[in-house]
Amino acid sequence: MGAAAAGGAAALGRRVAAGLTGRSISASTAWGTIASAQSAITHGPFVGHLTSTSAMVWARCSTPGVYSLTARGNGELEELGARAEATPENDMCVVWRVTGLQAETRYSYQATYREQPILRGADTFFVTPAAEGAPTLTRLAFGSCAREDPESSAVWRRMSAMDPHAVVLLGDTPYIDSTALDVQRTRYGEFAAVPDFADLLRTRSLYATWDDHDFGANDTDGQLAGKSNARRAFIENHANPSYGDGTEGVYTKFRRGGVEVFLLDTRYFAGTEASPVAAGQPTLLGRRQWEWLRQELRASSAPFKLLASGMIWNGAVRPGKRDHWASYPHEREALFRFIGQEKIPGVVLVGGDIHRTRVLRHETTETAGYPLVELVTSPIHSGVIDAANAPHRGLVHDSGEPHSFLLITVDTTVTPSTLVAQFQNAAGRELYSLTLRS
Repeated sequence: MGAAAAGGAAALGRRVAAGLTGRSISASTAWGTIASAQSAITHGPFVGHLTSTSAMVWARCSTPGVYSLTARGNGELEELGARAEATPENDMCVVWRVTGLQAETRYSYQATYREQPILRGADTFFVTPAAEGAPTLTRLAFGSCAREDPESSAVWRRMSAMDPHAVVLLGDTPYIDSTALDVQRTRYGEFAAVPDFADLLRTRSLYATWDDHDFGANDTDGQLAGKSNARRAFIENHANPSYGDGTEGVYTKFRRGGVEVFLLDTRYFAGTEASPVAAGQPTLLGRRQWEWLRQELRASSAPFKLLASGMIWNGAVRPGKRDHWASYPHEREALFRFIGQEKIPGVVLVGGDIHRTRVLRHETTETAGYPLVELVTSPIHSGVIDAANAPHRGLVHDSGEPHSFLLITVDTTVTPSTLVAQFQNAAGRELYSLTLRS
């Protein structure tokens, strides 16, 4: 369902009484949603950011007003709740933030409007993660470049079968190619309405950053007119832990078990100011994101740190393509040197965008202190690009495989901790896998 169908909203702003945004599902599904005559959830619910003590849940509603969500864990009598307001200004999107939860506990949740139940079912639940530092196994599914088609739906079903704790989207999810607010909202609604996508995210976390097409235009940078509309729609339709510095950008991070994921924004700030690390050169990340990334990387205690962005980290691309990290070599090399100078272990690079599956090993021992591995996963849809199979001296694997994604499994119950990266297609066939140790 598009934004126009979701209450006819003309403006978008993230107004949530309890602080969240997320995704969607139909109000009349087989799994037991209840819709009152007065109101219904038109999209969602999607589980967003989870910690051992808190949860975020997103939905889009049909009627303005205050909606309540309650969560009950493992048959306990006590219910924990949150309230959020849907308005035309936020495109009828709500994000509930429930606090006071217990670690490693399954919570069933339900929603009400004017004290009438509008959402409950056997598979409306989430499971809180273990406390930070506890030995655990963590599975994260990464993907990019998806459409509302049967082939993409097959990938969502395959992800669900692998039972990841979270799904991480790296952009072009969906394809929008406009910064007009109504177009942005409509496209997010159409994407969120895909049943298999909704089924996948009703019980597990969704995290996301954007790439060029959902930012607003192919191969674009931060000079794009109307980018504030794109940011507004992105915030409305996601339940990330944060969005840039609170006023610009959408970069964020989250920790799950032995892995911390840094979701970088390589569009909003690109080309908008001088680089903070090289006089006279354009920036990719922008000064504030650059300072944030250095501070948070330095502070991270996770055995593995994934630096994930929509664009890829190398310059081996199809002819004429310029939107990649190698077009900003000063910023990329400064980041690699920072990793080495601060002796930050366990960094892995992740990207999407180019419609191929690739693994590269960068020769960064002199800068980062060890070879940095880059994992590229694309596309979820059918559009493989043959010309993107470009040579690179560090190339370990390349495959032009449609309907593909990346499953990363981090195990901290063993010593040393391990990270297994497995690329597979919608049928479950393994394209490539590798194991890293902390």
